[in-house]
Amino acid sequence: MGSATTAPPAQGTQNLLALLRVSVLVLIAIIAFSSRLFSVIRFESIIHEFDPWFNYRSTQFMVKEGLYEFWNWFDERSWYPLGRVVGGTVYPGLMVTASVLHNLLHWFNYPVNVREICVMMAPLFSGLTALATYLFTKEVHSSVAGLFAALFIGVAPGYISRSVAGSYDYEGISIFILMLCFYLWLKALRTGSALYAAFTALTYFYMVSAWGGYVFIINMIPLHAFVLVLMGRYTQRLYVVYCTFFVLGILASMQIPFVGFQPTYTSEHMASLGVFGLLQLVAFYQYANSLLPQKQFQLLFRTALVGTVVIVILGFLALSASGRIAPWLGRYYSLWDTGYAKKHIPIIASVSEHQPPAWSALFLDLQLLMVLFPAGIYFCFTRLGEPQVFVIIYSMFASYFASVMVRLILTLTPVVCVAGGMVIAQLLHSYGSPEIRSAEATVVTQPAPSKSEEAKPAHRARSTLLGQGVVLGSLFLVISIFMFHSTWVTSEAYSSPSVVLSSRRPDGSNLIIDDFRDAYYWLRKNTAPDAKVLSWWDYGYQIAGFSNRSVIVDNNTWNNTHIATVGKVMASDEDTAYEILHQLDVDYVLVIFGGLIGYSGDDLNKFLWMIRIAQGVFPDDVRERDFFTASGDYRTDDQASPTMRDSLMYKMSYYRFNEMFKGQAVDRVRGTRAPTKPIRLDTLDEVMTSSHWLVRIYQVKKPDNLGRSLHKAAALGKRGN
Repeated sequence: MGSATTAPPAQGTQNLLALLRVSVLVLIAIIAFSSRLFSVIRFESIIHEFDPWFNYRSTQFMVKEGLYEFWNWFDERSWYPLGRVVGGTVYPGLMVTASVLHNLLHWFNYPVNVREICVMMAPLFSGLTALATYLFTKEVHSSVAGLFAALFIGVAPGYISRSVAGSYDYEGISIFILMLCFYLWLKALRTGSALYAAFTALTYFYMVSAWGGYVFIINMIPLHAFVLVLMGRYTQRLYVVYCTFFVLGILASMQIPFVGFQPTYTSEHMASLGVFGLLQLVAFYQYANSLLPQKQFQLLFRTALVGTVVIVILGFLALSASGRIAPWLGRYYSLWDTGYAKKHIPIIASVSEHQPPAWSALFLDLQLLMVLFPAGIYFCFTRLGEPQVFVIIYSMFASYFASVMVRLILTLTPVVCVAGGMVIAQLLHSYGSPEIRSAEATVVTQPAPSKSEEAKPAHRARSTLLGQGVVLGSLFLVISIFMFHSTWVTSEAYSSPSVVLSSRRPDGSNLIIDDFRDAYYWLRKNTAPDAKVLSWWDYGYQIAGFSNRSVIVDNNTWNNTHIATVGKVMASDEDTAYEILHQLDVDYVLVIFGGLIGYSGDDLNKFLWMIRIAQGVFPDDVRERDFFTASGDYRTDDQASPTMRDSLMYKMSYYRFNEMFKGQAVDRVRGTRAPTKPIRLDTLDEVMTSSHWLVRIYQVKKPDNLGRSLHKAAALGKRGN
């Protein structure tokens, strides 16, 4: 009777808690979405950075022409005169997702522009990432830990840096897919359900279609399974789940044209195949062990084990030597050999996000979570189940990768948030429970004590209450500080579009520097539709997207020789460069010069990488040491080396700069005086320099105009003599 009367309140309490969790998750999703809108509020709804411009342009094409035409799209605007077959050289998941959302909204008669969908894609998926992180953490620890982990991932700068409004790139949706895939894997492993394993494979397929970082999943899950086998935790559940995931996932991933048959022969996928084979051997071992006598079985097992190991090692070496198993791709191999890219593939090492991070970057992106992270991993060791083993492995490898490449702080952030949520939940469990009630219950059941003894339980209760208040108050304070820090970093560091710069005037007011868009708009309105523009590869996507003009190279970087040719143009003297420009049918050359306003990301600061990339392909024509002074300094003032002063990059950057300031110009980036000797250009005409001298565009003279120009220059020279 008593139990019958108390059951409904318990059920009602559970329902109330479930409703409260859903409400909190919705609020967290709203916070995650809203915190990424600073760029739209401060500037406008615009696509950021470089790669997102190609993604946006591809999405426009897909929405207009359809998926079938996208697969067969030959883009003539890029890599002139080579062009690019887009459908077979991209991960289409991001574009397909945006196109589906666009068509779905239009089906509901909501006429939203495709640009707005692209701008808001990452903030929208950040809310879904918070939900997936909650589910994953709940599987590892508890629902309370899941709520805090969801809150952390919603505002952590390490994730926001790649998911603000306008950051229409693969990472914007991929972290959601990553966490969902890992959650489904743990769920499938706990239940032994082939259905959940199939869902894991389906999510993995979505990841393969969306981001090259799918390699992380196809190595993390096999590694988890392998570690479980080594720990003696092989089960039928593991066998069923992994085999289902592997077979369906590999077959599904091969349907992406850009991936194709890579899962069958590349080194990045060999670990998953090896674990699949290992599980077959372990399953056979257990089956044979149940049928054969122990003595015969031990002999058979030892013989089979030695033979299998020898065959696998020899087979792997033979297939690798013959090229049947392709080596690691350069950008993946550089994660293991940190000096490989700088020595052999300078184009990979030249990308700023491929550099190792400073410690300050880790604390900027993670702050409080850096302190909680080790404690969370410690709690995983104290409760070493299958999910906890997965978190430990994830944290180890993500920490290593993040220390090698600053971009991969992104993949470290989710597990740090999970660990942080576990620590907060553990603290609430330890200090938030009402222990005073148990003390009071002890006082009632004991015989009547003396007055001095009566005071002790009450004193302990007050001390316990005070300790709980101090701990919980401190916890609230540090979480509040983390929220303020995350909001400030998001607002100040990660919400400025690369095409729109912001600066402060002496009076503290905001100054918008819009030189990039002014220059791109000039190209769109003042050049022929078939004009070809040469620039460093960083700006190719933006020129094609903003200006709708053909570019020689862009951010895809698939053809190192073509990029090295552009580097050779920039590093060569004017006559040599003009010959190459004429061969490539170039009409305009664009350079970025930050000397006037102190923009450190200009082409002169990138010039050494252009030289190194060109030297790797044309070692007889371009030599890095020629651009240094006799004392080994890289200078751009009057003490610069003769090769540096003769280079086309140097001339285009400083052309008329010193004259504008009547001989007193200062390069604010390099902190030196501008060259005092006037610079003359015979093969190029300056046609556009933006208001802050940030973007400079030169038109390549045609051969007939060049002849008249050289004749005039020679006449002026004779007159001067």
